Amino acid sequence: MTSTLEDEFESATENAALVELLQQRIDAEGVITFHDYMETVLYHPQHGYYTTREPMGRQGDYLTSPEVDPIFGSLVAKQLQQLWELMDRPARFDVVEQGAGSGLLARDILRRTRRRAPDFADALSYRIVDVSSSLKRRQAETLAEYEVEWSDDLPQKIDGCLLSNELLDSFPVHRVVHRDGQLMEVMVTHENGRFEEVTGPPTAKIAEYFADLGFWPGDGCVVEVNLQAVDWMASAAQALQRGLVLTFDFGYPAKELYAPWRRDGTLLCFYRHNPSSDPYARVGKQDMTAHVDFTTLMRTGESHGLETTGFTTQSRFLAALGIGAGVDSVAKESPEALEEYYNRRRAVQVLIDAAGLGRIRVLAQSRGLAAPALIGFADQTDA
Repeated sequence: MTSTLEDEFESATENAALVELLQQRIDAEGVITFHDYMETVLYHPQHGYYTTREPMGRQGDYLTSPEVDPIFGSLVAKQLQQLWELMDRPARFDVVEQGAGSGLLARDILRRTRRRAPDFADALSYRIVDVSSSLKRRQAETLAEYEVEWSDDLPQKIDGCLLSNELLDSFPVHRVVHRDGQLMEVMVTHENGRFEEVTGPPTAKIAEYFADLGFWPGDGCVVEVNLQAVDWMASAAQALQRGLVLTFDFGYPAKELYAPWRRDGTLLCFYRHNPSSDPYARVGKQDMTAHVDFTTLMRTGESHGLETTGFTTQSRFLAALGIGAGVDSVAKESPEALEEYYNRRRAVQVLIDAAGLGRIRVLAQSRGLAAPALIGFADQTDA
């Protein structure tokens, strides 16, 4: 991507109104937790990153799987159709997607369903849960030809699937330091015209979080704790009456996420597809993300009545659903289709790249299903 002078100027500037808001809060409170800093920077209703920018896509700051190729959504639709059949083909099948981004995943699911599974399409009721007004407008444009509902919150009852793709790793996190046998929380202050980090006593739930895991991070390690993801999973489990919670996200089992050799955690920032480890640069103009603790997600779901049905990587999930066969079929249609074939093949490599999107973890948690053999989880990984 070619950089212009305008690009370089914007990358070096901050959202001045947002910085002032943060300064005022710090002046009033002395310090704030890193969680509160991250929450404000990303989600402030007037000045936050997600409310003022178009973050996804090739012209944005990062690329998600639906932006790579429609085959991703098509294969997710194939898994949803099998779930509908395992549930004895109910007359109404809810798909609730939270954090739908540009709406491309919803579009590709609905398009594939309409074209290849009309009975399933008749049963499918699609709802998007999102709080961003700008993203809702973009989603509505993308999905203009389909029947979709929107809401700010999860519905009280879901019979079908609660779907999310890279939602939980965008939640604000607490940053925690284990030093000399003590857990300390990273706090943010503002001195000499810049944001600086100090440490203080941890939020009460953090000690409980690691007590539930049964171990602490390595001495000297800085780690992220996503308490909001725990609350989200509890709410998701409560809403799901029958069916599946299907979660795609970057992350690891807890033993790997909090391993002693992972000294600096997993927090990353992205600006125009360039990664950075500095959350205090380009305030309000760069994305921030941290990997998900899948062990705690599983245990939280299980404590609220869900069964862990499948856990694998995106690469294995898509392979099990036939991503290779789907691309090969394009080449057989006509000589004119060869160019599309090579384009799709390149896209597939991006989706299954073990160093990129292919390492995303896919978690299936079910309720009311008798040991479902889900196609996408034929090749599972250890939790």
